[in-house]
Amino acid sequence: MTTTASFGAADTALLKDPKVQIGSFHGLKSASSLALTTKPVHAYWGFSSKRSLIRAVSTPAKPQTITEPKRSKVEIFKEQSNYIRYPLNEELLTDAPNINEPATQLIKFHGSYQQYNRDERGPKSYSFMLRTKNPCGKVSNQLYLTMDDLADQFGIGTLRLTTRQTFQLHGVLKKDLKTVMSSIIKSMGSTLGACGDLNRNVLAPAAPVVREDYLFAQQTAENIASLLTPQSGFYYDVWVDGEKIMTAEPPEVTKARNDNSHGTNFLDSPEPIYGTQFLPRKFKIAVTVPTDNSVDILTNDIGVVVVTDDDGKPKGFNIYVGGGMGRTLRIETTFPRLAEPLGYVPKEDILYAIKAIVVTQRENGRRDDRKYSRMKYLIDSWGIEKFRSVVEQYYGKKFEPLHELPEWEFNSYLGWHEQGDGNSFCGLHVDNGRVGGIKKKTLREIIEKYSLSVRLTPNQNIILCDIRKAWKPPITTALAQAGLLQPRFVDPLNLTAMACPAFPLCPLAVTEAERSIPDILKRVRAVFEKVGLKYNESVVIRMTGCPNGCARPYMAELGLVGDGPNSYQIWLGGTPNQTSLARSFMNKVKVQDLEKVFEPLFYHWKRKRQSKESFGDFTNRMGFEKLQELVDKWEGPVVGASRYNLQVFADRETYEAMDKLARLQNKSAHRLAIEVIREFVAAQQNGKSE
Repeated sequence: MTTTASFGAADTALLKDPKVQIGSFHGLKSASSLALTTKPVHAYWGFSSKRSLIRAVSTPAKPQTITEPKRSKVEIFKEQSNYIRYPLNEELLTDAPNINEPATQLIKFHGSYQQYNRDERGPKSYSFMLRTKNPCGKVSNQLYLTMDDLADQFGIGTLRLTTRQTFQLHGVLKKDLKTVMSSIIKSMGSTLGACGDLNRNVLAPAAPVVREDYLFAQQTAENIASLLTPQSGFYYDVWVDGEKIMTAEPPEVTKARNDNSHGTNFLDSPEPIYGTQFLPRKFKIAVTVPTDNSVDILTNDIGVVVVTDDDGKPKGFNIYVGGGMGRTLRIETTFPRLAEPLGYVPKEDILYAIKAIVVTQRENGRRDDRKYSRMKYLIDSWGIEKFRSVVEQYYGKKFEPLHELPEWEFNSYLGWHEQGDGNSFCGLHVDNGRVGGIKKKTLREIIEKYSLSVRLTPNQNIILCDIRKAWKPPITTALAQAGLLQPRFVDPLNLTAMACPAFPLCPLAVTEAERSIPDILKRVRAVFEKVGLKYNESVVIRMTGCPNGCARPYMAELGLVGDGPNSYQIWLGGTPNQTSLARSFMNKVKVQDLEKVFEPLFYHWKRKRQSKESFGDFTNRMGFEKLQELVDKWEGPVVGASRYNLQVFADRETYEAMDKLARLQNKSAHRLAIEVIREFVAAQQNGKSE
């Protein structure tokens, strides 16, 4: 096989000779990084098979064979793509509603997935999902209005807010892709790298607070995103015919990208960091400040935490590596993993440290089997000490010990808050991130009328920014009328719950998630009432339609992970501040049987928990063996003498009437009464100034 795509500039002169072939593929060793490996580069003259080795005449020469490392077919697609262009550029020109397999893999780098409606039978109705890239979740006024328009004109009429602070636009037809993509680009948005084997959207706390550490974290996230953005122009060649889009990046980003002091770069390559092969798999980074775990910091390939001095001035960063959520169905050697400490770097070195980590994964991550290609498997195989040692070779320095940090907290930023500059921001809960109907219409009207920018959160919610004091009452009223309620009027279970889209469009889903979780949450609330838990008590519930973990269910106190049609694994043991990894408790629990597990777990949590002990901590303390025993022996809670709650129902007749109506909605009478009262109070309160 002839290949010149994966070698650095040190071999450039050799490769320019058309008569020279590379005898085997050796990964992505950049020009100066070959010193870090013992693997030789084999080169031989292509026009002759003769060797200079002298052999005895009587001894037949055995042909020398060189075994080429196994590579996944996606690696072949990348190598042959001319930097993620071919054959996608040709496939987009055909009349077919879909694109072929190589193009399907390549379009991910452009921020899109090919999908089809799995609810429909017969010929597949293909469409495309587009995902934007918004570091820190920042969305300009112009971009929000553009995305809102595109959802109506070319999508399915909804916008999906993701767990990585981006938009997803579903249902775009192939013939409309270029129009939609170019519209996003011309509104100063991008989908480049939102999917594919490269750095994805960089997370940071979404709160638009004017505070030095938050501003520094957000700027760092934007710089990292810029550092790791592809440079070869394939995105603009495909979608805007090569038109140059003027963007500015800080000089320190350009300097860090071009620096090759420690053999990180492919010299004379249009992709100095990625080369032709990019990374082995997706790569995720988050940046935050101490205590603020709104970004699920430990679930990322790299977690970066600002460290400040005694005066609150940023001075450096703690770095954590090796997190990741994805698993493969029924393959136990794949697993979720939390990031672990790598070390501390001064603030001026952060881009160089990030680049060194990325290059270590680029050079050493597996490219033969994509199930094991994430960096978490490399670190799990090597151990953190070896990984740190190799990263330090590319970094050129030793990592300092981590600085001690306070305990983590989960911050949702819902409700009204002061920004610190005289304006306010308003965080809005959006069930599963799906913006549609009257909520979508109202948000557009408010954002357009007041020229607001927005932020998207890692919990699938949205923040309206830069709201003047005089605007607060009319905005509050408009939001309440659209059902976008302040957090105190939303069920606490809903506030922290997340689900992936799953059916009908995700090709990986094996069961429902987004469409089922509203009913699941109602059933959990009914169980709470049945076992005597209060309304203001809650657990973190996350649900996915497959084990890939897009909604980060392995960090939940109660995770539901699809493992078959209408069937779920139950994961327990995450904590409210997102610092503990859940574990698999039960497999193949049918959706109709969930109460058989929920009731005994919540009943005994209510009765056996320690002071202020969360559900996740309770399950870890009790141990799964004991919990399984409680589930197996469950016969139901002890029922009190009274069938109805006199605090809500003054007489039996009222209760029975409410109970009859509640049964039609699969609810308890008490639950329905509480909902009616809450909605009435919300309507009254939201019409007034906060």
